[in-house]
Amino acid sequence: MSTEHDGQRHVAGLWCGEVLQRLPDLVDGALSDAERAQVVAHVSACDWCERFGGAYSAVVAALPKTKVSAPDGLIERLRARLAALPAQD
Repeated sequence: MSTEHDGQRHVAGLWCGEVLQRLPDLVDGALSDAERAQVVAHVSACDWCERFGGAYSAVVAALPKTKVSAPDGLIERLRARLAALPAQD
C-alpha cells in the first residue's frame, strides 16, 4: 500500500525522497541488506522511483566510459594559483 503527500509516495516504509537520497549508496553497494531490500521494495512498487532509478543507474553506468580531459595548461594554472595563496597556520 502506498500513501501520497506533497508529490511523494510512501511505499515499503520509505518516502520517495528517502529513496533518492539512498540511490548513490544502493548503486555503490553501501547499504545494509535490510536497507537495500527496503529501497528495492519501494522502487519495485513505485513507478516514479522506478523510472528515475533506472535513468540514474544508466547515467552512473555510463560515467566510467566517458573520457574527459582537462584543457591544456589547467594543471599548471591551478598549481600557480595555489602557490600564490597565503600560507595558513
